[in-house]
Amino acid sequence: MNLLLLADGRFPAGGHAHSGGMETAVAVGAVIDLKTLTAFLAGRLATAGLSAAGLAAASCTLLHPWEALDAEADARTPSPALRQVSRRQGRQLIRTARTLWPGSILDGLASFTAPAPGAAATPAGPHHPVALGAAAAAAGLEPLDAARATAFNAVTGPASAAVRLLGLDPVNVHRLLAQMAAAMDDTAHLAAEAASGPLSGLPCPGSVLLDLYAQQHAESEMRLFAS
Repeated sequence: MNLLLLADGRFPAGGHAHSGGMETAVAVGAVIDLKTLTAFLAGRLATAGLSAAGLAAASCTLLHPWEALDAEADARTPSPALRQVSRRQGRQLIRTARTLWPGSILDGLASFTAPAPGAAATPAGPHHPVALGAAAAAAGLEPLDAARATAFNAVTGPASAAVRLLGLDPVNVHRLLAQMAAAMDDTAHLAAEAASGPLSGLPCPGSVLLDLYAQQHAESEMRLFAS
């Protein structure tokens, strides 16, 4: 049940306010219908989704210092806008998770201070996948569970945004998500397997287009979503 809570889009960690690049993809005409949505979600799962799932699984093992995990997350997030979003969601997730599953794991991560440009130690908070993995561990879950929740969120958030932005039939969109279930599970297993080894072996596929979308979105004057 804890896994269902953590993966639920209604989990009060701010995820509902983010489109995962979908708002800009719609604005530039890259996603216009179910077919293009399918391609977008598959690409996002294979890149940003896989990277985040690996970080979440590694965080859930509790075998690595927060500083090392933070550095790995930073290296996989070249977009300044995405870094800010990731840390904001990480802070919100930890705040909620500490209420649900209190303990030393989340207390330690909540006090983690990451370096920020222009300051030696600005309390920026953990990246979202690192926070999710720690929350999973605090909830008694396994690294594979953390990877599954992350892979699930990587596609369901943008899919939900697409329904609102394009007026797509939610039944057809959920049929698409059901068809992607095997790919999400494969992504989670790949991420969890990599997380059983050194951090240098974690997946790090690039998603340059998502980085560009994030920067473009951050500079947009009119937007419905925070990212």
